[in-house]
Amino acid sequence: MTSSTTHAHKAPKATLVIFGINGDLSHRLLMPSLINMTADGLIGDDLTILGIGRAEDDDESLRRGFETFKGEAGGEGALDMQAPRIRDAWQSLRSRLFYLRGNFGDADLYQRLHARFDQTGNGSAVFYLATAPHFFGDIVERLATAELLDESSGFRRIAIEKPFGHDLTSARELNARILTLAHENQLYRIDHFLGKETVQNIMVARFANTMMEAVWNRNYIDHVQITAAETVGVGTRGAFYNATGALRDMVPNHLFQILAMIAMEPPNSFDAEAIRNEKAKVFRAVRGPTDETVAADAVRGVYTAGKVGGKEVGGYRATPDVAPDSRTETYAALKLAVDSWRWAGVPFYLRTGKALAQRDTEVVVHFKPVPFAQFQGTGVILPPANKLVIQLQPNAGIAMDLVVKRPGPAIETAPVRMDFCYGDTFDIAHATGYETLIYDMLIGDQTLFQRADGVEAAWAALQPVIDAWQAAGEPQPYAAGSDGPQAADELIERDGRQWHRIGP
Repeated sequence: MTSSTTHAHKAPKATLVIFGINGDLSHRLLMPSLINMTADGLIGDDLTILGIGRAEDDDESLRRGFETFKGEAGGEGALDMQAPRIRDAWQSLRSRLFYLRGNFGDADLYQRLHARFDQTGNGSAVFYLATAPHFFGDIVERLATAELLDESSGFRRIAIEKPFGHDLTSARELNARILTLAHENQLYRIDHFLGKETVQNIMVARFANTMMEAVWNRNYIDHVQITAAETVGVGTRGAFYNATGALRDMVPNHLFQILAMIAMEPPNSFDAEAIRNEKAKVFRAVRGPTDETVAADAVRGVYTAGKVGGKEVGGYRATPDVAPDSRTETYAALKLAVDSWRWAGVPFYLRTGKALAQRDTEVVVHFKPVPFAQFQGTGVILPPANKLVIQLQPNAGIAMDLVVKRPGPAIETAPVRMDFCYGDTFDIAHATGYETLIYDMLIGDQTLFQRADGVEAAWAALQPVIDAWQAAGEPQPYAAGSDGPQAADELIERDGRQWHRIGP
């Protein structure tokens, strides 16, 4: 098996300042990622981690709090703390982890932070905003006021987690606010899906294989399906989710980023701006449901009580901090178009939901069926069209559905699958996906991060749906443990197509 460790150079000396160090994100993903990076030699003992939070911690209690983390549920990011490489990496990192207590809106916190940099010789820093979204603008403003974004003594970068805004207006306002305080090249808007090796592999699979790119257009492709299905419900995130919903939570970021990698034109290089330019063109070309077509081309659902994996799951509206009459959706399905020469007439179907039957994130490229003429008189029914399945999680890989002849004297066809499993060749089981993102922030590579124009274009494509759903209507119920609401099946069946079966 090939190791996932690269021959990349060690990241430069810097301080990683994590606002919200006591939160779930730091425990599940950020700290496991930093341990993996230390074990892989991507960061050295000249990287300092300074956590900022409101809890009554100190350096040592913060370190003890990370001793027993287990990583993300489902195995992603889970670490074996007894493994020598992990144990040694943690011990190295532990001594460089420090804590600074304060309220994010308190000017005194930033003065103390500035003084701390002065005491250590100033230098380079990444400010990571692992906080609730309503803090983003305030933190950036206070960093700027305290002159902590000044780059005269080293780089100063800001990492902002999603969601970046909750609609087009708020995204524009947040961009306008922070871009008066920092330059675009200092801003790293994170979509953690882009840190996953299998998502990045979409571009390589397309542009490094002649046979793929040759048929990657409207002449050969019938339609594209992008699915992000989760078995977990909302759980303890009722307050957050009730104000967000499946559409805002997943579509303008995760699913649109995958769509851009599928639909973008070949960049003239793998330079960050060349790639982000091509992605921005895709976002501007996306034609989502209009005011007149929302009812037919956009579906929302909400899960009711049911069983997932044999376990009873209560309905979404019975979740703590969710109103019994909530109209927030836990499932969204959309039909989109990309108005470009390459994709004219090729529909893109997107769906995402919680408490579904299977966990499955995938892209399915459906090719056009072959002409039936040569099979006339053979008794063969029309062979199924070829499909390319790019499985992103949980079992990452690429598969191609082909048609072959069954053994025997008669002409009979049979569908077969050519299958590549990522984990059989590469060791990526321990990775969270944040390793690449943190490393790229430290070295200044913005390829995998969203740019202001791309963020706003994605929200613009979805704004008619947001407005229509806010104005009227109810999400359609679907039982937990099912594949989603009936209306989602009807959405794609009206076009004479069917969803690819959810599941690896």
